[in-house]
Amino acid sequence: MPAADDIAEFLATRRAKITPDQAGLPSYGMRRVPGLRREEVASLAGVSADYYRRLERGQVSGVSELVLEALARALQLDDAERTHLFDLARAAGPVAPRRARPARTRVRPVVQRLIDQIEAPAIVSDMVGDLLAANALGRALYAPMFDSAEQPANSARFTFLDPAAADFYPDWDRLATQLVASLRSRAGRDPYNRGLQDLIGELATRSDAFRVRWAAHDVRFHQTGTKRLHHPVVGELQVSYETFTLDADDGLRLALYTTEPGSASQQALDLLASWTATPEHQTTS
Repeated sequence: MPAADDIAEFLATRRAKITPDQAGLPSYGMRRVPGLRREEVASLAGVSADYYRRLERGQVSGVSELVLEALARALQLDDAERTHLFDLARAAGPVAPRRARPARTRVRPVVQRLIDQIEAPAIVSDMVGDLLAANALGRALYAPMFDSAEQPANSARFTFLDPAAADFYPDWDRLATQLVASLRSRAGRDPYNRGLQDLIGELATRSDAFRVRWAAHDVRFHQTGTKRLHHPVVGELQVSYETFTLDADDGLRLALYTTEPGSASQQALDLLASWTATPEHQTTS
């Protein structure tokens, strides 16, 4: 989708989410569509109605940061949405984007050695969500994704294209919605990433569930959270995760997973670690 169309749809979907009451405005008469009218957003942002209409048509050339900040306040955007608005405005601007250094597609040996020494499950992924490396426990925890017929192993590809994902993720619907929001945020930040655009195109072609969520234009940061997993070996467990960027490797992120000490999930993870360490498993994995 052209950047101008993307920012137009993003502004329209955010406007539809804010009611007059939420914006502190009086509500008069019947409304044909939910949310605020364009004129109301313009008034809240301190710009003319005609100017805002042009912005919502994707005509953002020359828009200032002050106007973008005013729009973010008027539309009550959270941090992820505000960042996405600025990313889209840059992508739709008249200045050609700077050519970024190619993202790494391989993990350096020193990074692999480091994650191998971490006792918690550890996985390295790239901007597209491809799983590039893991320690033994990380690979065992996400075995259904690593072993999926949908390759290369990728969080979004597994979630939307492999039927096993619905069993592996008991909260599949919530997780899928969050995953698409994170993917859209990444696409706004790096709109010329060919691998990312190819993945989005593949998912949009093959998955109705993905297309519906993509059309919502929701965004979020994917840095921390919790997940429930139904593991084929140790059953259900809940893990918390934190993600870290690898500063020396453009586009690569390290995710670490942990469980509540003394919980049933911790017992399940300990059992998985023991199972992973058995000679029988090591020779067949």
